Amino acid sequence: MLLSFVNMKLRDQYDSPDALCDDLGWERAQLDARLAAGGFFYDAPCNQYR
Repeated sequence: MLLSFVNMKLRDQYDSPDALCDDLGWERAQLDARLAAGGFFYDAPCNQYR
């Protein structure tokens, strides 16, 4: 669920995870760690987690 939500927001509203985290009051390191635990990483050229 988190992956889908984050990628949707990155696709539709934000140009980076930093902008998304700033707007939602999240810590970028925690977001990355949570998604990395599921085997996902941020792909900057695509602006999405894969």
